[in-house]
Amino acid sequence: MLSTSARPIIEATVPVLLANGEAITRHFYNRMFKAHPALKNLFNMGNQAVGEQPQALARAVYAFAAHMDKPEVIGPVLDRIAHKHVSLGITPAQYTIVGRHLLASLGEVLGEAVTPEVAAAWDEVYWLMATELVAREARLYQERNWHAGQPWLEMEVAAREAVSADALAFTLKPLEGQPVPDFVPGQYLSVALPIPELGLTQVRQYSLSNAPGEAGLRITVKRVTATATTPAGQVSNRLHASLQVGDLLRVGPPAGDFQLKDGGAPVVLISAGVGITPMLSILNHLARHQPGRPVVFAHAGTDAAHYAHRFEAEALLDALPQAAYHLWLENPAGAPQAQPGRMDLAQLPAQPADAEYYLCGPLPFMQAQRRTLLARGVASAQIHYEVFGPDLFAELG
Repeated sequence: MLSTSARPIIEATVPVLLANGEAITRHFYNRMFKAHPALKNLFNMGNQAVGEQPQALARAVYAFAAHMDKPEVIGPVLDRIAHKHVSLGITPAQYTIVGRHLLASLGEVLGEAVTPEVAAAWDEVYWLMATELVAREARLYQERNWHAGQPWLEMEVAAREAVSADALAFTLKPLEGQPVPDFVPGQYLSVALPIPELGLTQVRQYSLSNAPGEAGLRITVKRVTATATTPAGQVSNRLHASLQVGDLLRVGPPAGDFQLKDGGAPVVLISAGVGITPMLSILNHLARHQPGRPVVFAHAGTDAAHYAHRFEAEALLDALPQAAYHLWLENPAGAPQAQPGRMDLAQLPAQPADAEYYLCGPLPFMQAQRRTLLARGVASAQIHYEVFGPDLFAELG
């Protein structure tokens, strides 16, 4: 709990620090990487380049400061961060490095405005947050029989399959004597790939697209091409160009707070583009273990050629007697069941009050669908989402 002396200082300075948050966190990353260049191997340097990671860190720290006494608000944020840290193998000792450079950056960016009292109050906030995260991460590591900082597993590529015009599915099998890591439908897997021209290893997370309990793990990788504002994906393009059957790939423990809930409540899966991948894992699991559970599958995309895993998804839906299928494509040619244009959830029948909703896709897409669901009376606690990349918002808005 925050001390009584620190509380008024934090309440007074949260707005100022939030306004300068990205400048502080950009300075922090530059400072930390200069002192500890090996830590670049833990961070997506593409997200660093476009500023998404500094934004995410700033929002997380200040969300904690503003809501630390509201576990119902800050708990999901901390869970999401803890899962990401476990997927990267973050150790408790690394919190000391981060804290030292983050607090130093606070003073170096804001100057004399950061008095000793202000610095001490924010140091207290940081360590409250760090302590909570370390505890959550310790539980997650224990559940996975994994130790923070241990060497990652090597898995062999058993299959490589084109599942759309711009996505490949890779099935990974354990080496002899190793078990297949367990996971919950909806979770993701970290993969580590050397990037020789950078002198770095880069880690990316990809949703698992098969069901738990199979002979291997399957990830689906969309090739990320360059745009006017973002660089091409270093890892996705290298995986597409180079990773072949028989190659080895280093992987971390499966993680992620986006998980299919137990029980028999109706499931509403809402996705766009490559956001279908965790939904496919959920469909595979339901077809194996709960074929009678009510499911609504609503998907949106550009056209049939870029609809990843289309035929597998449709076969699974056919095998689920209580499933309803809704598809929107901007260009519906070649998919007679598709409605033209963008997703409109107002066209779906009302669902039972206990239905659970799962969203995955581009952030603007998820924001729009969440607003529609809330307007239809769905409780926010029943809406779950997965963000590919840094989570820039504690709430989707």
